[in-house]
Amino acid sequence: MKHLALCSVLLFGALSAEELESYVSGLKSKEFAYEHEKADLERKKLRDSWIQPLQMRYSISKSNPYNELGVQTQKTQNAAIVMDQPIFKSGGIYYGIKFAQASYRYNSYSIDAARRKLIKEAVALLMQIRQNTLGIQKQELQIDNAHINLEQKREQYLNGQLDSGFLNSAIIEKNRAMQVLYDLQTNQERLVSKFEAISDLDYKEARIPSLKLIGEESFLENNVDIKQIQSENERDSYGINVTAAKYLPTLSLTAGYNWDKLENPSFEGIQNLQSPPETKYYNYGLKLTMPLDFNTFRDIELSRVGYLKSLVLVDDAKREFSALYAQVMQNMKNFDKKIALSEENTALYSTLLADTKALYSAGYKTEYDVRNLANSVEIEGFEQKIFELEKQLELLNLYEKFINDEV
Repeated sequence: MKHLALCSVLLFGALSAEELESYVSGLKSKEFAYEHEKADLERKKLRDSWIQPLQMRYSISKSNPYNELGVQTQKTQNAAIVMDQPIFKSGGIYYGIKFAQASYRYNSYSIDAARRKLIKEAVALLMQIRQNTLGIQKQELQIDNAHINLEQKREQYLNGQLDSGFLNSAIIEKNRAMQVLYDLQTNQERLVSKFEAISDLDYKEARIPSLKLIGEESFLENNVDIKQIQSENERDSYGINVTAAKYLPTLSLTAGYNWDKLENPSFEGIQNLQSPPETKYYNYGLKLTMPLDFNTFRDIELSRVGYLKSLVLVDDAKREFSALYAQVMQNMKNFDKKIALSEENTALYSTLLADTKALYSAGYKTEYDVRNLANSVEIEGFEQKIFELEKQLELLNLYEKFINDEV
């Protein structure tokens, strides 16, 4: 309880990125690696999108414009390399590069959020498997106590001390305890199956990480979802300038190299008609363009509204995760109360067990009484371990969003 008063949220132990990745299967890790590679290639493609390709053209055609003069079909060939490269776009090139970098950060946070969600699922399943194992062990002790109660009721019934209703109740209680055990065993198989579908680890040997608490401010500052929205905000701010630059003057460098050739052997036999020679020439220059679009200001305003919306999303996300943080902390306090209550029960059962053993040695209590209380002490021990795992599962909800490295 004191730790909760002094601290808040989590730090994912001392696990490295490689150890975190080990909780998901190699195939899943490859998927995320390819997603990051794809995002990086998209960044480079977007960053260099202002660089225009060289246009290479070649054409060949045949025609007979002088057919009436008896000229045979002529053949025309043309080849050209043309460049039309913007060198100034009123800031559009600079902001386009910045936009590409911000887009990459946004995509990277998106991928990392999905990766952390999967890791969280694997760790949660591992915790739930351990929790369920403890539940099975606890239930087996409760079944033993139900058997003890049934035997005691049976003996009392046979001795005429109880009517059959009490015996029937004991039988029903034992059967219910058995059914709970069967449900726990079925749930265990389901959890193991889900874990093995996303992880290569052996659930029996896999290490369960220990989650620690740190401050709420750190949780909000290092929240992957908030960082993603902030990168979206940064991207949209550059997007306003990129959009505006589309409607401002653009200066381009133009250049080209051309080759033409006309072939018609029949020209040589006709007076005043000769086949023109093969020609090669180049050209270069500057071109200034500026579009006049009726929707210019609407397009820019649309970008600005998107940016303003992303600002609101940041504040809204912070409020949402503050509420999540408060809820987790409240749940942690409740589990601490349950653990404290269970510890009180353990102390009480331990005292009763010691007294009962003494009375059993003196012949005043039965072996059933000793077993029942011994089981109760163990049951409370399992209960406390289950509650500790519940606390870890609560912290895991925060870990899923907590990131302490920059993209």
